[in-house]
Amino acid sequence: MASSQHRAEREKTLAALSSVIAAVGLTGFKLVIGLLTHSLGILSEAAHSAFDLVAALVTLFAVRVSDRPADTHHPYGHGKIESLSALVETALLLITCAWIIFEAVQRLFFKTVEVDASIWAFIVMLTSIVVDLSRSQVLARAARKYHSQALEADALHFSTDIWSSSVVLLGLFGVVLAERFPRLTFLRAADAISALGVAVIVIVVSLRLGRRTIDGLMDTAPKGMEEAIRRRVEAIEGVRNCHHVRVRSSGPRHFVDVHIETDGHKSLKATHDLTKLVESAILELTPGADVTVHPEPADPKAPKAQPFAKGG
Repeated sequence: MASSQHRAEREKTLAALSSVIAAVGLTGFKLVIGLLTHSLGILSEAAHSAFDLVAALVTLFAVRVSDRPADTHHPYGHGKIESLSALVETALLLITCAWIIFEAVQRLFFKTVEVDASIWAFIVMLTSIVVDLSRSQVLARAARKYHSQALEADALHFSTDIWSSSVVLLGLFGVVLAERFPRLTFLRAADAISALGVAVIVIVVSLRLGRRTIDGLMDTAPKGMEEAIRRRVEAIEGVRNCHHVRVRSSGPRHFVDVHIETDGHKSLKATHDLTKLVESAILELTPGADVTVHPEPADPKAPKAQPFAKGG
């Protein structure tokens, strides 16, 4: 068990570390090319990558802390740090959007900046797409394997970076067309417009991450989980009723509390065995969960709870 946990910690850390290394390289590359070409689209991507670096560092810290075992000060473990890291990432993304929108509006209406759509501008954006595709896949695999909210948020973030980089590429193509075809001079604004496109994409991602983060911090139960647990538990022989079902998550782990009604004349051992059956049934629905089952004596005159209708 210890070796399995150590392997999980190692794989999650390596996935997060690879994201940090990629962010360092991309930020420097985009910044240099953006300054040389005066491309707002590339500079906005450089700023985006800089915030990506901070977010990747926060994620790396989060996945390392979240795997620490529960202690007297943190009886539910340290998994909430993953939700906090997603909150920080959301804030950083929104700050990025504010800067991109401000600079794009300045270039569209108040100042003129000549963009050099050189071969290097295209190379840096194509490189960015390849790197983001690779690291988003690595992060997504680790997130699915270990149910990590922080890694999942990072994977979603970097997968949308692919689309934002594609928007910048379209802006650069617009600049090239404007240079070669005088009638298409209006396309010189394509770079600033593409930067606005990047901002819109990032805002959408930020809102999604923000909602997930708030759900995690507010202990929002997974949709449909309460009903599924009640249906599964009440199908066990000896359980007359299942109620007060509470589900909360802390990082990748769920905590489940249920109350069951059973025959009050059963021996303590028989009741204990029944609670173990209930616990096992819940673990089939939520593997790795921390389950607490509270048995209560049932009113012998009360009817047994009716099973849920299929599909209900």
